[in-house]
Amino acid sequence: MSSESMVTLQERMVHLTEQLSMPLIEVSLIVNRWIKALLSRLEELADEHNESLPENVKNPIPLAGSNNETNDFNYDLDRVLKMVDDDRMDILDTLIRVTIEEEKLSLMSALLFMRNWEFEMRKRLEQVQRPGQLFSPVTFEDGF
Repeated sequence: MSSESMVTLQERMVHLTEQLSMPLIEVSLIVNRWIKALLSRLEELADEHNESLPENVKNPIPLAGSNNETNDFNYDLDRVLKMVDDDRMDILDTLIRVTIEEEKLSLMSALLFMRNWEFEMRKRLEQVQRPGQLFSPVTFEDGF
């Protein structure tokens, strides 16, 4: 895993999400989609070789101090999904795919990278108290 390649992917994703003012829900959905695809392929390869994947690959990074309680608001998931911008999500999806291919990242490296993004998005989702906050643009502090 080239740290330079990871930095490239990180910089591109941060820049694009901020440039497009991508909402938390959209970034979370794309990251989740990538994790599912990468994990599925890695599990297939592990099965073919009678091996198993480590827990840190199979499972999300645990949230420190997470109380696993659900928020008190109700929302219609179908309605939320109808409100996402598919074009904007496709742009992020394409950027991830192209960068992974361009930088020749391994499946494992790409998945572990996405696990870090998943962790960050889950921390933010845990703070959501109203459905409208799902559509708050994702911003990053320097150094993310």
